[in-house]
Amino acid sequence: MCRWIAYRGETIPLEQYVTAPAHSLVVQSQRALESTASTNGDGFGMGWYGEHPEPGLYREVRPAWSDENLRYLCRHIRSHLYFAHVRASTGTPTMRPNCHPFACGRWLFMHNGVIGNWARLRRKVEALIPDQFYGSRVGTTDSEAVFLAILGAGGDRDPIGATSLILATLTGMVTTKDYREPLRFTAALANGRDLYAFRYSANDNANSLYYRQAGGNVVIVSEPLDAEHANWKPVPAGQIVIAQADKPVRLEPIPVAQRVAAE
Repeated sequence: MCRWIAYRGETIPLEQYVTAPAHSLVVQSQRALESTASTNGDGFGMGWYGEHPEPGLYREVRPAWSDENLRYLCRHIRSHLYFAHVRASTGTPTMRPNCHPFACGRWLFMHNGVIGNWARLRRKVEALIPDQFYGSRVGTTDSEAVFLAILGAGGDRDPIGATSLILATLTGMVTTKDYREPLRFTAALANGRDLYAFRYSANDNANSLYYRQAGGNVVIVSEPLDAEHANWKPVPAGQIVIAQADKPVRLEPIPVAQRVAAE
């Protein structure tokens, strides 16, 4: 499975969390400790917000550990909200459009997990993307398709409600009388001001997710970036980390998780 980090807070260099820590994302690309895949070498990417409403993107098909540009970029790019992701493919090709994060308008998205049997579900999931967003579908991953489906379901107005709606639909797709397939959705979504991170699963265990808060800063990670695990709080399955501008960071249940638990 993939590894990722998301940060929101004071403007800082990307290197503070992407490349500098002892168990940085670059280290995790070779030696992940809490993943089904210890190596995450099927490309990587970064997305960040600066002076423009839409995010900047840098994505590469080479493994993070072999890109000589990465450390220079992370040292000099500064941002108040950024994503970084190292990829372990679940079957789709290793090419730049399939590397996370994905951007559409002012929104960024990245994902760690799997959406059932993608070969069987691809047409159904892509049918959830309205025409106005389908032009942004440039890759072949389940992650990008789900991102655009969330935006099409009203994600710009209500990101939590739209994500919950799409997760409920996906849960129905992977849970029928004929099929019970895994749905693992550990993902981050941001619009330049607010950051949302989801940990959800159906028919399987949810992928790991942690966060650490210091003052108004929050960093959310697939696994801790150092050996001080006591400083990292695990996000319970079925919860959202909500880091909105000028508001305290909080955790809330994902509405779909409550509905599924009640059925």
